[in-house]
Amino acid sequence: MFAAENKAEILVEALPYIQEFYGKTIVIKYGGNAMINDDLKKKVIQDIILMKYVGIRPVIVHGGGPDITEFLRRVGKSSEFVSGLRVTDRETVEIAEMVLVGKVNSDIVSLLNHGGIRAVGLSGKDANLICAHKKLATVHEGDIVKKVDIGFVGEVEKINVDILNDLLDQDYIPVIAPIGVGKNKESYNINADYVAAEVAGSLKAEKLLLLTDVEGIYKDYNDKNTFISTLTQDVAKKYIKDGTIAGGMIPKVEACLCALEAGAGKTHIIDGRLDHSLLLEIFTPQGIGTEVVR
Repeated sequence: MFAAENKAEILVEALPYIQEFYGKTIVIKYGGNAMINDDLKKKVIQDIILMKYVGIRPVIVHGGGPDITEFLRRVGKSSEFVSGLRVTDRETVEIAEMVLVGKVNSDIVSLLNHGGIRAVGLSGKDANLICAHKKLATVHEGDIVKKVDIGFVGEVEKINVDILNDLLDQDYIPVIAPIGVGKNKESYNINADYVAAEVAGSLKAEKLLLLTDVEGIYKDYNDKNTFISTLTQDVAKKYIKDGTIAGGMIPKVEACLCALEAGAGKTHIIDGRLDHSLLLEIFTPQGIGTEVVR
C-alpha cells in the first residue's frame, strides 16, 4: 500500500510541471551513451513517448559519431579529428549521411512509432531544413590561431522551421539528422549540438535539453563539490575564455548560448547515463544537470 501511495505522490508532484509545459516545444539533443546502451535507449524513448502523451511537443536532433566511426572502419577508413571536428572528405560525408539518415534516424523513428507515437525522420536536405556552409576548424599553435579546411564539415546558416511547425501542428515528432545542405546542393556533416541549438532558437522552444555522458558542469572537474547547477550566459562566456569550461564541454555550452541568444527559453546539460534523465529534468523540482540561463 505504501508503494502505491508513494507512486501517487510522485504523480501529484509532477502535475505542476505537466501543466506548465503542456503545449510547449522542447528540443532534445539525443547522443552519447544513451544512444549506444540498449537499456538507456529504451528509457529515453519511453521518456519522449510520455512527454508526448502529456501534451509536450518534442523535437529530436540526434548525433551518431560512434556509428560513423564504425562504418568508416569497415570500409578501411580511419577517423581523424581536428579541434574535435571529424575531417570529412567526400567519401566520408557520403558515409556519414548514409549512417545518420539511413540507419540512426530510421531506428529512432521506428522505436517511437512502435511505441504508439507518430514520428517523422528528416535530414537537413528535406525542404531545405538546414541550410549550411563550410565550417573551418580553429587550430591554436602557440600564439598563432589558424583556420583549417577539414572538408565537408558544416555550420548552420538557417533553419527553415515551416516544415517543423507543420509536423508539430499535425501531432508528429520531428526527428532530425544533422546533415545540412549547401548552396550547390552539397551535403555537410554538422555537430548535432549546434544543430539542436539552432533548431531550439528558431522554434523559440521552451527548453533545449542536451544529453551528455557527464553529470553537468564543474568549476573544477576533479572536485565534485564544485558542481554548478545554474550558470548565466555572462559567466558561461567567462568560463570558456578562462579555460574553466574546456574540451568537449565547450560545444555543449556554446550550443546553449546560441539557443538562448536565438530565442529559446532555457537550456540544460544533463547526464544521459541516468535512467529516465529527461523525466527527472522536466518533472521534478530539483531537476538534474546544469542549466544555462539568461
